[in-house]
Amino acid sequence: MSDAMRRFPVPDLDDLPDDLRERIDEETEKAGFTPNVFLGFAYKPSHWRAFFDYYDALVEDTALTRAEVEMIIVAVSGVNHCYYCNVAHGALVRIYARDPLLADQLVANYRTADVSDEQMAMLDVAVKLTESPAEVGDEDIARLEAVGYSEEAIWDIASVTAFFNLSNRMAMFADMRPNEEFHTLGREARDE
Repeated sequence: MSDAMRRFPVPDLDDLPDDLRERIDEETEKAGFTPNVFLGFAYKPSHWRAFFDYYDALVEDTALTRAEVEMIIVAVSGVNHCYYCNVAHGALVRIYARDPLLADQLVANYRTADVSDEQMAMLDVAVKLTESPAEVGDEDIARLEAVGYSEEAIWDIASVTAFFNLSNRMAMFADMRPNEEFHTLGREARDE
């Protein structure tokens, strides 16, 4: 029995469609383990495909750095209390930002994070969109423009935020569990 999630059955890899198995095998080879999110979302293959197609677009076709994408994910997941994404994407923040402390700062209280003024503006807007979406307005767009984000980057900030609010809610509803490996990834000393 898989420990990928607790509230729904996790399908056996042998029972999955070929395209899902191939992608899961690729991710397993890259990571050295199978990230549980790939197994959990496999519960419903049509949703799995749409979810990972959009995720791929968000991280591959973006005006943001990969570290910024992951910072948004962890800040949003922190305020949403999503255990899976806090741990799994926290590892990715540590890796892409080359900073073993940043993810913990973002999860505990993103306002304490050692980030640039530009990135803090990005995180402020992402968290506002998460907590109070009806209050997001032109002043938030103007703030992001004022600190140097392009129109495309601003769109990407909102897209990553919105997608990971969905992801957080599904992971929490299904009680997806982060792999133990994620807890220790990227915790080595800072690159100076």
